[in-house]
Amino acid sequence: VDDGAARHIAGMAIPALSLPSTGGGSVDLASWARSGLVLYVFPRMGPTEIPDPPGWIAIPGAYGCTQQSCAFRDRQARFHELGYLVAGLSAQPLDEQREAHVRLHLSFPLLADPGRQLGRVLGLPTFSVGDMTLYRRLTLVTAAGRIAKVFYPVFPPDENAEEVLTWLERRPK
Repeated sequence: VDDGAARHIAGMAIPALSLPSTGGGSVDLASWARSGLVLYVFPRMGPTEIPDPPGWIAIPGAYGCTQQSCAFRDRQARFHELGYLVAGLSAQPLDEQREAHVRLHLSFPLLADPGRQLGRVLGLPTFSVGDMTLYRRLTLVTAAGRIAKVFYPVFPPDENAEEVLTWLERRPK
C-alpha cells in the first residue's frame, strides 16, 4: 500500500554524494544520474550465515532483496541497451554488500550508505527493526541528473526490474 512517503521525490536532483561501491572505490551519484541511472534502494541482504532479524518476513517490503537484485542482474543488458546504468543501494556496510555481490554474481555495483546520506537529502522512507534503521524498498530512475520516476512501493520485489523496463521502453524519447 502506498503510504505517500515517496511522493515528494520525483523531480528532485540527485545530490553530489560519493558512496563506497562493491565495484571498488566510490561512485559519484550525481555524475551517474546525469548519464541515466536506475537506482534500486533496498533494506538489506543479510549474509547467509546470519539469520534475519526477528519478525523480518512480517515487515511489509522487507523480504525479497535477493530476488530483486537477481531480477535486475538478469535484465541488466536490456537496461544497458536503453542507456541506463544500474546500481543497488542500501544502508548496509560495504563488507556485507560485498558478500551478497559475490554470492549473487551481480554485474553492477551495490552502493553502501550506512549513514543514510542520500536518505537525508531526498527524504527517503525508512523503517526500524532491532537496532537498525533501513531504507524502505523503492526504485529511482534519473534523467539529466533529476529523478524522473519513483517506483514505490515495490511489490513484489522480483517483478520490479521488469516494471521499470516496461516504463522505460514506453517513455517518450
